[in-house]
Amino acid sequence: MPKRILTGTVTSDKTDKTVTVLVERKVKHPLYGKIIRRSKKYHAHDEANEYVIGDEVRIEETKPVSKTKTWKVIDRVKASRGEEVEADLEVEAATPGN
Repeated sequence: MPKRILTGTVTSDKTDKTVTVLVERKVKHPLYGKIIRRSKKYHAHDEANEYVIGDEVRIEETKPVSKTKTWKVIDRVKASRGEEVEADLEVEAATPGN
């Protein structure tokens, strides 16, 4: 049986070697016919802790890694828009009258 591959967005990277991936799909409502979005979160194995929040990634089904992890991250489709940068600003107080 082939392994399923899904595409989603990383929503959390706080745990070690694990990312939470939100996968959205669009389905047609059975009665009204309107297209609605359905979403589900998966825990995926990230060995090197290289994926950050906002990255769009592909995940593949694997044998269970832990109680909740049965997926692993294959690759990054699109990087997140913003990188977290630590600002090193030193503001000097202006002395009045000098």
